[in-house]
Amino acid sequence: MSWQEEIDDLERRRRLALELGGPDKVERHHNAGKLTVRERIAGLADPGSFEEFGSIAGFPQYDEHGRLAAFTPSNVICGRATLGGRAIFLTGDDFTVRGGASDGGLKDKFGFAETQARRWRTPLVRLVDGTGGGGSVKQLEIIGRTYLPDVRDFTEVLGALSEVPVVALGLGSVAGMGAARVCASHYSMMVRGTSQLFAAGPPVVARTGQELTKEELGGSGIHARNGTIDDEVQSEAEAFERARRFLSYLPNSVHELAGRTECADDPERGDEALLGAVPREARKVYKMRPIVESVVDRESWFEMGRGWGKSVITGLARLDGWPVAVLASDPYHYGGAWTVDACRKAIRLVDLAQTFQLPVVHLVDIPGFLIGKDAEASGIMRYGTQALTAIRQATVPWCAIMVRKAFGMAALAQRNGSPAFMRYAWPSAQWGSLPIAGGVQAAYRAQIEAAPDPDACRAEIEQRLEALQSPLRTAESFGVEEIIDPRQTRRYLCRFANLAAPLREPGKPAFGYRP
Repeated sequence: MSWQEEIDDLERRRRLALELGGPDKVERHHNAGKLTVRERIAGLADPGSFEEFGSIAGFPQYDEHGRLAAFTPSNVICGRATLGGRAIFLTGDDFTVRGGASDGGLKDKFGFAETQARRWRTPLVRLVDGTGGGGSVKQLEIIGRTYLPDVRDFTEVLGALSEVPVVALGLGSVAGMGAARVCASHYSMMVRGTSQLFAAGPPVVARTGQELTKEELGGSGIHARNGTIDDEVQSEAEAFERARRFLSYLPNSVHELAGRTECADDPERGDEALLGAVPREARKVYKMRPIVESVVDRESWFEMGRGWGKSVITGLARLDGWPVAVLASDPYHYGGAWTVDACRKAIRLVDLAQTFQLPVVHLVDIPGFLIGKDAEASGIMRYGTQALTAIRQATVPWCAIMVRKAFGMAALAQRNGSPAFMRYAWPSAQWGSLPIAGGVQAAYRAQIEAAPDPDACRAEIEQRLEALQSPLRTAESFGVEEIIDPRQTRRYLCRFANLAAPLREPGKPAFGYRP
């Protein structure tokens, strides 16, 4: 006497569940250039590590004798696995069953991984390929009524953000709740050509008079440039690899601290190229990314959000093995001036650092907030003030490297409110309430206009004031802590990282993470 009959029945149901929406729908899914949800899990997780929960959850049909006649699996697959040897929970939509909409699944299974990730304090990865909400108005006929959307449906999604690292991959046409699940993450990606994201898809939008394709309405090229997602990738395999790398810099939850990795890169290493990295001519641009890559541990730079808010560079890196968040300016875009999108992007990085106790390195070259009619119309001072507030509210250790400019209100972004703050300046640094070139015309207007040669008069005044702008003058009065040789920047940053490491304190942040 044994339970073999029941085990055989269980295995039969599992085999049926592995068929997803059936061969025809799987083939159609492959023809669209997409992997199935189970192929995605296999491509993301460590080989053989996935342990599924709810493997036979779904919608059975029984014959008149009570025997299983047909079975449609739930279109949400979830479970735990390891990623680079670390435990994670993951959840994936099966587009081959009712387009991945939650009305084709089971409500309790829809939020299972979100809840379990918080309970077990592990990172969460979402493989999103569906609406995640009602999915179809046909459901109204099935349940015989409509319903009022309830915030409880989204509570676990939002709650996870303040406790565990969350990565979301938009891997198909995602709308409504599905789109929100992509955005409600610490790091999000879409795949070029096969992923689209919208509040409502083309059929709904068409009722407003706009006839658009899915790509025209919400392709990855649109959202990687407006900040709705962090990055656009070329393939699902690239998305899986970037998810692994992102999580490698973070702790399992806010109740732990991110660990140090072995570092083969000399913390005292110098770089001769940094001595001439910044041009003497203030109007000439230079490349900031090679500077970032030079001062952090080799091959540790992981940039996020390159396609949007381009005057600000954000990412993660390591210094002597310690993970840090990096904020830097890109003078190739608006001379490094902070736009509305740059402010939003900076807030996103600083909130990530604050949530998971990552020290921040800021390579500063900020001529100010963007000015002009269009900038004012965009609400730059509102968003600029929000960025300054987020930075000042952050309490993680912070190190500023004054690379070149720091002018106006935006220059306050150089540092946060932490007492664990260090600041070093390169000889190329310039700072003040206003840049001299613009300030001279306002402050000396009468003198310049009365001069026989106004241009020569302006040039003479600018030359005289520029001598006073030398960072050495500021250092003489201890207005800046130290002027350093740019070639030695890595040495100072690695020392900062080692000093900052024991100051980090695990625990929930004072306020919830804001996606």
